Amino acid sequence: MKSGHPSGDRRIAFVISDVDGTLVTSDKSLTPRSRDAVRRLDAAGIGFTIASARPPMGLTSLIAELGLRHPIGAFNGSTLLDPDGTIIAEHFIPEDTAREAVRLFGGLGLAIWVFARGQWNLRDPHGPYTDLERRTLQAEPTCVGDLGPLLGAASKIVGVSADTDHLAECEGRVAEALGNGADVHRSQAYYLDVTPHGQGKGTFVDAIARRLGIPHARIATLGDAANDMPMFARSGFSVAMGNATEAVKRAASAVTTGNDEDGFAKAVDDFLLTR
Repeated sequence: MKSGHPSGDRRIAFVISDVDGTLVTSDKSLTPRSRDAVRRLDAAGIGFTIASARPPMGLTSLIAELGLRHPIGAFNGSTLLDPDGTIIAEHFIPEDTAREAVRLFGGLGLAIWVFARGQWNLRDPHGPYTDLERRTLQAEPTCVGDLGPLLGAASKIVGVSADTDHLAECEGRVAEALGNGADVHRSQAYYLDVTPHGQGKGTFVDAIARRLGIPHARIATLGDAANDMPMFARSGFSVAMGNATEAVKRAASAVTTGNDEDGFAKAVDDFLLTR
């Protein structure tokens, strides 16, 4: 676990939180305590935003509910958008890499989702976790017979499986095969994400620091998964959720309770606000 502890709100000027597994509960809801914690950060003069593996469409309701005013990171931070939905910057997976990812996922028996052109695209609308994703994104997928035409403008490709052990094994194999063509991480135990290489949550922290003129040392981050660790490494203070893996916890400055135990709000109280 990284050393360090914020000495008060003078040290922490801005907070960036992951969404699924961190800010929201397992049923994808935002608790009253979490909403109140964001309001208290604002009252203390501490800025707040979110960085998520979700597409922009899946962040709209949270942006409105929390009244976010600063840039948001979608697709693990590879797409930067304003709260009104305007795209500030976006990156795509190289087409040859995207095609190889789809080929690999097919060979591994995974359902395949392609997020491109502002849509969630798939072949089977009744495949694994599609109902969960509908509730999470509050959107319907676009069913296509051929994913190929989308692969020149793919922001994220997801391999989906209810066999979480198999998906964990796939992560290393796919990452090795794609090399520097893309970043490969599980955003959930059942989702294996392929996103633009070198454009993740760590670079999102850099973008926030640069755009808002805030030193990295005064930024705090919260998360629960391996794709949050680059964000931890680029911030002055980091908090892992109680539901995170041991590797993620070791990478953080502190550990809070789980996302179903108001761990986000507890972290704000225990670590990020003056008490």
